[in-house]
Amino acid sequence: MAYFLFTKAILAGKPINIFNHGKMKRDFTYIDDIVDGVLGVIKKTPTAQPDWNGDNPDPATSYCPYRIYNIGNNRQVELMRFIEVLEEALGKKAEKNFLPMQNGDVRATYANIDDLARDVGFSPSTSIEEGLGRFVDWYREYYQV
Repeated sequence: MAYFLFTKAILAGKPINIFNHGKMKRDFTYIDDIVDGVLGVIKKTPTAQPDWNGDNPDPATSYCPYRIYNIGNNRQVELMRFIEVLEEALGKKAEKNFLPMQNGDVRATYANIDDLARDVGFSPSTSIEEGLGRFVDWYREYYQV
């Protein structure tokens, strides 16, 4: 994961590889928000959808009383912004190795949390600045750096 790879490299003075010249957008989600989403799902008793029809199935629904949810921040952050915030939290600039787009990669992703928000009231609240700050504090303490 970028959090660990970039932090370890920056603290060691090693370059980080930045694909698509940093123009990627990702849905970075702080772990506490993920845990809140999982706990919300655990506390909700699943129910079947009685109007489900096998003759005309909607692939997002089921006659089974279970659901699959996306859990994420629902906000895209450009990779270069992520790196800037990480550098600020570390107090150290990254040595950057800008590279072209990797084959098979996508320019932007994010979690659509509409169903999770509707069904369990999920609403991630940790900003990239707060989350990376907490991560760096934990990393420094855990790895004694």
